[in-house]
Order: sequence, then structure tokens, then C-alpha cells
Amino acid sequence: MANDFNAVGRRKSAVARVRLVPGEGKILVNKRDIDDYFGLETLKMTVRQPLTLVNIGSFDVLVNVHGGGLTGQAGAIRHGVSRALCKVNPELRAALKKAGFLTRDPRMNERKKYGLKAARRAPQFSKR
Repeated sequence: MANDFNAVGRRKSAVARVRLVPGEGKILVNKRDIDDYFGLETLKMTVRQPLTLVNIGSFDVLVNVHGGGLTGQAGAIRHGVSRALCKVNPELRAALKKAGFLTRDPRMNERKKYGLKAARRAPQFSKR
């Protein structure tokens, strides 16, 4: 139990609780293999980016993620994995920070305003 490293990653409305456990490099998302969970190759690549950057393959990544869509969840997992890797070895922090993996992406969905059809979309203008 002392050998596992926990971290939380967030992106949009997705929250990922990440656990790094010594193992052979498997990635499980909500108790499913990463290939089953994410269909798109780009999302799988996003999740694996921090691991390939620091070249650590001796950890299994166990993730519980909820909220948001698949893209937001992939970003949240990447954020959580990066934070957990910093706990594994604090010297990795500089490389992860330079790549931008430790920064919480602040972009959120803009709220809908009254009098409009969406956040910025106005009703169609009719001259007559």
C-alpha cells in the first residue's frame, strides 16, 4: 500500500482519480482496459503522453473517472497521471511542467444567457 501513488486530475467537468501501482504498464479506466474505454487513438495517446515523456513503464495505472465527455476525461486522466508521477519522483516535475501536463486547463463551457438561444447565439433578426 505504501508503493502506490494517488492523484486527482480535472478537465472541464471531468474528474479522474488516478492510482499508480507497481506493475507491468497496464492502464485500466473504470475497471476496463484503455483500448475498450477509449475508441479514438488520439485519446489513448493523450492519456499515455506523461508516461512516454518520462519513460516509466513499471507502473500500472488504475483510474476512476466520471463527468464530462471522453475528450475531457482523457485530459483529466493525463492531468492526474502527471500529478501522480510527480509524487513518484519529484525530479520529473520540471519535464512535466515544461510539457504543460501539470497545468489545469481552465477553459469551461460558457453559460447560456437569457434572451439568447445559447451562450452567444442570438435569435434570428427579422427586419419585417
